[in-house]
Amino acid sequence: MTTTEDRCRLVLIVPEIADAEESARIVGDALKGGDVASVILPQYGLDDTAFQRHAELLVPVIQDAGAAALIADNSRVAGRAKADGLHISGNVAALAEAVEKHVPKMIVGGGNAMDRHHALEIGEVQPDYVFFGRLDGDIKPEAHSKNLALGEWWASMIDIPCIVMGGTDPSSAVVVAATGVEFVALREAVFADPAQAATIIAQVNAELDEKAPRFED
Repeated sequence: MTTTEDRCRLVLIVPEIADAEESARIVGDALKGGDVASVILPQYGLDDTAFQRHAELLVPVIQDAGAAALIADNSRVAGRAKADGLHISGNVAALAEAVEKHVPKMIVGGGNAMDRHHALEIGEVQPDYVFFGRLDGDIKPEAHSKNLALGEWWASMIDIPCIVMGGTDPSSAVVVAATGVEFVALREAVFADPAQAATIIAQVNAELDEKAPRFED
């Protein structure tokens, strides 16, 4: 994940779109809106063959836009599609195994930590980032208060970067950024109306430029 910005940056989660070409087009159009650090591609119940087809179309589109392409929970597809990394949404053991196998060739991160103790267990395996929330956890306009609190605590204490899942309202990104975390993940907030996705990314980046706290070197 590129970290050239000195403030919280966007991470996108690809929504569930059955047609691979349409998914690649929608994501490609969205990425024209401005700065995105990385894009996470979940499998959404597709079989491995179909998922690989999605990944092979999406990964180059994401990389051409200057973002890191991360495949959720499928190292074989990540390797075949030449993705930049793996997002592990499972338990600490699964994350530890992925870190051991694939770092530093690939970015490996993940989490869905439920509490501070769980978060510290995840941190012990030294992933490239920790994720607070679920990839499909954007069920309300605002980010989940527990994830905000965990992100704020983590960012104030631990050097490993973290991503906090935002809500369905694009303005939730600024609230996440205010906690001091490095990344905010958005899915529905950006992709609910694909025609507006690039505009929303531009707006969110402008708001983060204006309101997000700046990191010290």
